[in-house]
Amino acid sequence: MPEPLVLTSNAGAVRTLSLNRPAALNSFTTEMHGELMAALDLAADDPEVRCVVLTGAGRAFCAGQDLADPAVAPDLSPGAAPKDLGQVITTWYAPLVARLRSMPVPVVAAVNGVAAGAGANIALCCDLVVAARSASFIQAFAKIGLVPDTGGTWLLPRLVGSARALGMAMLGDKLPAEEAARIGLIWQCVDDAALPETAAALASKLAAMPTRALVATRQAMAAAQRMDLETALAEEARIQREMGNAGDYREGVEAFRAKRAPQFKDR
Repeated sequence: MPEPLVLTSNAGAVRTLSLNRPAALNSFTTEMHGELMAALDLAADDPEVRCVVLTGAGRAFCAGQDLADPAVAPDLSPGAAPKDLGQVITTWYAPLVARLRSMPVPVVAAVNGVAAGAGANIALCCDLVVAARSASFIQAFAKIGLVPDTGGTWLLPRLVGSARALGMAMLGDKLPAEEAARIGLIWQCVDDAALPETAAALASKLAAMPTRALVATRQAMAAAQRMDLETALAEEARIQREMGNAGDYREGVEAFRAKRAPQFKDR
């Protein structure tokens, strides 16, 4: 039986998903897409899971699309029809981005090595990104005649502004993790040896927090990017009304007054 392309492990309320094609730097194939989507769906449906960590096995996080995959590899014979890369995005990458952005729990990317192309943007789709100091982020698309996909055109300008986003996308240069943290592309850069412990501690902290409110925060901030201030204020009022009617708000206030640790349960 072949080894899974996505490894799953649990520690309390935290589920870790590890991309598992280390010899190919965890680059995507259609098979790995299928296993990752299934693993994310299982985590989303499991009421015991309150945070997900996404990482890579071996020395890379994810090198993007495996260009040898028959789904994208061009047929170089004379007169051969080109591959429909738009269909690949529609079938695989767009649903994966949508799944990550709609997870009912926080998602942490623990970037243990290179994150290139779609691999970089999958990491950036997560709620918080922690990277090893030796890791790097590469928008490699232009080097093979493509544009950023997997949400890159939407994510990059929002994270670092249009000037840096265009520079990263057009030049395709390697961006070290330390610089990625400095410019606000990611949350944190840590020493390589500290990455597993740091990611685990961050995930455990998130898992103990009010999950429903954290997910609503993600959704509200994304929605606000398309709103004027007046509309955003009205949306905040709507969401806050919903949060105020939930059990976690009552638990949080009671715990604060009693000077005890809260036990959040909403999801």
